[in-house]
Amino acid sequence: MHETTTLLIEVGALLFLLGLLGRLSRRIGLSPIPLYLLAGLAFGHGGLLPLNASEEFFAVGAEIGVILLLVMLGLEYSAGELVGNLRAAAPAGLIDGLLNALPGAAFAMLLGWGWVAALVLAGITWVSSSGVIAKVLGDLGRLGNRETPVVLSVLVIEDLAMAFYLPLVTAVLAGTGLLGGGIALAVAVGTVLLVLMVAIRYGNVISTAMSAKDPEALLLGVLGATLLIAGLAAKLQVSAAVGAFLVGIAISGPVAHHATQLLTPLRDLFAAVFFVFFGLVTDPRDIPPVLLPALALAVVTMATKTLTGYLAARRAGIAEPGRWRAGLALVPRGEFSIVIAGLAVAAGSVEPELAALATAYVLITVVTGPMLARMPDFDWFKGWLRRRAAIQRAQPAPVPD
Repeated sequence: MHETTTLLIEVGALLFLLGLLGRLSRRIGLSPIPLYLLAGLAFGHGGLLPLNASEEFFAVGAEIGVILLLVMLGLEYSAGELVGNLRAAAPAGLIDGLLNALPGAAFAMLLGWGWVAALVLAGITWVSSSGVIAKVLGDLGRLGNRETPVVLSVLVIEDLAMAFYLPLVTAVLAGTGLLGGGIALAVAVGTVLLVLMVAIRYGNVISTAMSAKDPEALLLGVLGATLLIAGLAAKLQVSAAVGAFLVGIAISGPVAHHATQLLTPLRDLFAAVFFVFFGLVTDPRDIPPVLLPALALAVVTMATKTLTGYLAARRAGIAEPGRWRAGLALVPRGEFSIVIAGLAVAAGSVEPELAALATAYVLITVVTGPMLARMPDFDWFKGWLRRRAAIQRAQPAPVPD
């Protein structure tokens, strides 16, 4: 009974604090994500007032938060739009991998950590945070923007790539060899293809099975199906985020519209829990020794990720402001980066400094990313774009040979 009472007090106090921080952030025109992370750092391991009783609650809530963020993104698009976007964004996905994985791998080799650590750090710097980016796009009201499908396509390609990357890196860290890695990869590929086929071919049947006229049944049905598919995907070593997203695109029509309205408050609650938990499990004392290397790596890969989004949006015919919005929106890294670092540390086959470096790196990108994403909305940035466009128009056209 005493443990339950302590849990209620800790969770209630922290959620109340998050409400105040969220209100403060909106008054000053800032995304609440950095404030949620700082709150987690203050009350986590090594913080000012550690909250021990509620850590398990926030761990489960964080998982649900990521899943809800992704299913809400999926509800915004149909299966046909997804396939079209994936085909169009395939070259951007290749550029994304080259520009953002190679700096991490090169950094590990420069530090003398070996090829296994290079493989791990490549994944950490490669994948953007779907959870953070989904929240930022929602906060900034950009879910309906022309460049958002481009951002979404890059994120989906990264999440699908993680469905293949995670089994391989797990096998490498465990030392099971090529056979074990091949089996894990085959299971991952089969699961992703199966779920995608069901989502595309039988999405109408799934939507028909749910009624938009009964809010309670619809909420329970959509939430239950999302958690079930995400859990099964994770059980089969496939990204739970991919499973949740595919559930979202499988639901269409009025059902998708009403499900979005019902799930929005839950998404906001558990998304805040996710960002707080990220801070709770980070010990601030481990960050200073690796802060400068993490900062250098963050600066390089924030630039390469911005270039990735810019090029992808330009290829899709998006205007200059949208290109910058797409590029800067992709900056934050998050849940996958921490998962990859956790696998490496648990295996004990890489340098222990890698965990602290990954944590500092993610914190830098996840705090600065939402701030950078707002930059294209500032008047000075719009003025710079207008001057840049005027200079380009004033340049003489190239003379044909």
